Amino acid sequence: MNVVVTGATSFIGAAAVNKLLKAQHKVTAVVRPGSANLKYLYDRTAGTKREALTVVRLDLADIEALDTGSEPVDVWLHIGWDGAGSNNRKNREIQQDNIRHSLKAVRAAAGAGCRRFIFTGSQAEYGIHHEPLTEDTPACPVSEYGRAKREFGQQAEVLCKQLNMEYIHTRIFSIYGPGDHPWSLIQTCLSTWQQGGEMLLGQCTQSWNFLYIGDMVLALLHLLTEGTSGVYNIASEDTRILREYIKALYSLCGSRGSYVFGQRAPNAEGQGDLIPDISRIQKETAWRPATSFTEGIYETLHCMRDKTAGTNFI
Repeated sequence: MNVVVTGATSFIGAAAVNKLLKAQHKVTAVVRPGSANLKYLYDRTAGTKREALTVVRLDLADIEALDTGSEPVDVWLHIGWDGAGSNNRKNREIQQDNIRHSLKAVRAAAGAGCRRFIFTGSQAEYGIHHEPLTEDTPACPVSEYGRAKREFGQQAEVLCKQLNMEYIHTRIFSIYGPGDHPWSLIQTCLSTWQQGGEMLLGQCTQSWNFLYIGDMVLALLHLLTEGTSGVYNIASEDTRILREYIKALYSLCGSRGSYVFGQRAPNAEGQGDLIPDISRIQKETAWRPATSFTEGIYETLHCMRDKTAGTNFI
């Protein structure tokens, strides 16, 4: 298939491009002009068929100018989204720009002959809940980031119908693995404890769910062909109290350094429980999460210790 991927130099984007190329798809990777992360994309796609990869330097604000050539696009995978960091999740201006630019991407996809548009939404769309989260759970986001993801999904669903495209909206829960953002909880813990430092944490008493990046991008690949229009939760089957994850992580790091609970305020989304129900994607596709938390952390640690490793981690 011919696939367009926006946000191709991001944590998820580079992993997705890697897996698409390995699966023999043609990929047009849209990256921001002057992106400092372009080398990261090339590193993550080492060993793949590079002749099937076309890199286009284009800002999302100008995405309607994308030239995909004469061959129709089969699937558009929209990962590009600014302001995912904790501070910018509260920035309404940035998040509203994301909506506008992403709607341009929908129109660009239709203009390229695309038949299926897949968007990487977020657990943040649900807001604060304490019960299992199904795709029918009311979405009541509390951050501008979550509101914008939900609002785009609502508008994109309508627009895709008008433009004769299928619209798939994924709600992705907490992803970790090689290449993760340095400010993420797992990456910060690993970096700190590898140096014998101390982690000051929140209460960590809520239910949580972590999914390895390799499993996450495989879910997206299954949705390229097996999914139908609508919302899909993407998460693991391993939901625990967050403190249990922290203690397991500390042990996997050799119990170096230390940690203290109750020293940090909740994040931008507040302290809800993450108890994702992934039965829909499991019923409608052949995807199953396959990497245990222990396996995923060991692979992440291996890649941190050897930065030349990890190009084929998925």
